[in-house]
Amino acid sequence: MHEEMKEQEQKKNQEQADASNENKNDEQKIAILRELGQTELPENSKKNPRGNIHCLTIIGQIEGHIVLPPQNKTTKYEHLLPQMAAIENDPQIDGVLILLNTVGGDVEAGLAISEMIASLDKPTVSLVLGGGHSIGVPLAVASNYSFIAPSATMTIHPVRMSGTVIGVAQTYEYFDKMQERIVAFVANNSKISKERFKNLMLDTGKLAKDVGTILIGEEAVQEKLIDEIGGLSQAMNKLYELIQQRKLTMSKEE
Repeated sequence: MHEEMKEQEQKKNQEQADASNENKNDEQKIAILRELGQTELPENSKKNPRGNIHCLTIIGQIEGHIVLPPQNKTTKYEHLLPQMAAIENDPQIDGVLILLNTVGGDVEAGLAISEMIASLDKPTVSLVLGGGHSIGVPLAVASNYSFIAPSATMTIHPVRMSGTVIGVAQTYEYFDKMQERIVAFVANNSKISKERFKNLMLDTGKLAKDVGTILIGEEAVQEKLIDEIGGLSQAMNKLYELIQQRKLTMSKEE
C-alpha cells in the first residue's frame, strides 16, 4: 500500500514538472513571437519533401543605431543578424522566404541586413508587399529571386541627412560614398544598370516636393529592379524550385 502511494506521488510530481516545462516553453514561444514576429515551424513542415522554408519578415521602419519611439512599427537589425546566422547554420532549413513591407529607415543597418541576405548560402526569395521604400530597395533585391505584388510600390531616392550614423560630422563626400555603395549593391544584385538606377534616384520630375521615383508593381519589373510580379504562392513555388536545384547540385558534387 505504501509503495503504491509512493508511485502515485512520484507520478503526480512528474506530471506537474512536465506541465511546468510545457508552460515555460509556451511562454518562450510567445515572447519570441512578440519580440521578433517569428514562430517555430510546425512539425509536419519538417517532413515536406519539397523543402523546409523559414519565413523572415521585414516590416515597418528599419531600426539601427537610434532607438525609435515605441509607437513605431520597427524591424531591429540586431535581431535579424543573429537570426540569419542561425538560419545559415540550421541543417533543417532549406530556404528563406523574405516578406517585405518597409518604409525604409537606418541606411547602415538596412545595408548590413541586405549584405547578410545576399551572403546566405541557402536559396532566398523576397516578396514586396505594400511597399519596399528607400533602403527597402536593396533589401528587396538582396535575395536570389524577387517578387513584387501588383499594387506594391517602391520609392527610390538619394540618401537623406538623417538616420545614417550618429556622432559623425556628415559631409557631402560621406553621403556620396554611401549612395555609391547602395547603387553598386542594387546593380550587382538585380538586372538594373548603375546608370539607370542613378537616373531614377535623382529624377526631379516624378515627385512634386522631392527627388526620386516611385515604381508601382509592374513598373519595378519593367525597370529590371524586381524579377517578377507575383504573390505568396508564386514566391513559395519559386523558392521550392531553387531548393530542388540546390539539392541536385549538392548531390552531384558528392
